[in-house]
Amino acid sequence: MEQKIIELVKNTKAKVNDIGSAKELNDLKVEVLGKSGELTLILRGLKDLSADERPVMGKIVNDARVELEAVIGEKFAQLEQKELNEKLLKEKIDISIDKKTPLGKLHPLNIIKRRAIDFFISMGFIVTESPEIETTYYNFDMLNIPPDHPARETQDTFFITDKILLTTQTSAGQIRTMEKIKPPIKMISPGRVFRSDEADATHTPCFHQMEGLVVDKGITMCDLKGILSSFAKHFFDANTTIRFRPSHFPFTEPSVEVDVSCVHCGGKGCNVCKGTGWIEILGAGMVNRRVLAGCGIDPDVYTGFAFGVGLDRITAIIHGINDARVPFEGDIRFLKQF
Repeated sequence: MEQKIIELVKNTKAKVNDIGSAKELNDLKVEVLGKSGELTLILRGLKDLSADERPVMGKIVNDARVELEAVIGEKFAQLEQKELNEKLLKEKIDISIDKKTPLGKLHPLNIIKRRAIDFFISMGFIVTESPEIETTYYNFDMLNIPPDHPARETQDTFFITDKILLTTQTSAGQIRTMEKIKPPIKMISPGRVFRSDEADATHTPCFHQMEGLVVDKGITMCDLKGILSSFAKHFFDANTTIRFRPSHFPFTEPSVEVDVSCVHCGGKGCNVCKGTGWIEILGAGMVNRRVLAGCGIDPDVYTGFAFGVGLDRITAIIHGINDARVPFEGDIRFLKQF
């Protein structure tokens, strides 16, 4: 019996060395050490031995079991490590920097947006955001735009329901701000707005605006012109001048269109400014008394001005972009220029 155990241990070790998978190793373990395994059957046969032989052979069998379990356990560990190494090799990801990969850049619209935000923050303005999906209450009603106004027509506005739409102007942001904050107020609200326009060289159904609002005691058109003049000089050059032209917006009274002297010809007249020497960049005006009152601000105590800057317009002027669709097309040849 002892010789049989020695042969079993020797043969089992040889098989263990040749095995290449955990499944085969597990099958061998069951075959030798399982409930019906060869070594287990030898152990059960000890009952047929004499009282003197039984303890001696029992120790030999137990020593053989311990030795085989150790050999098989070590092999299991080797196979698991091998499997792990193979898996890691297959899933290996090179996280080193590839110097040949070009780095991404900010879109020119985002560059201008950040410049504008930085400028107004330096002037003491806070930055707020308003939803891109808006209600007619904030987008129209509170801005003194009545139900029969042309802006509410479906050919001009993307309506989701009768009361919900894609915001057509960042001016809704000033209403939300005046409801939450009482004067003095100095805020800007940048964002995307949407109009039901066919895309062409001068129109896109989605574009970018930045609303500005100042409300306090004694605010006048002089304050508005001073802020906008500084803004124009910051974005273009120190010689840039602005002019106001009378206009109409329901939420401001009086209202003005704001032009800057052409940055390409210095106001002398060229193809960009169509020979006028001026380029329109934004609309502005003094906040309508009805708008202030609707937000719970006494128009007899407080006055304010508001303006809306077209960020796409500013970007086009600075970079000489003559087609409004180009910044939205994602053409890498265009984007590489910035």
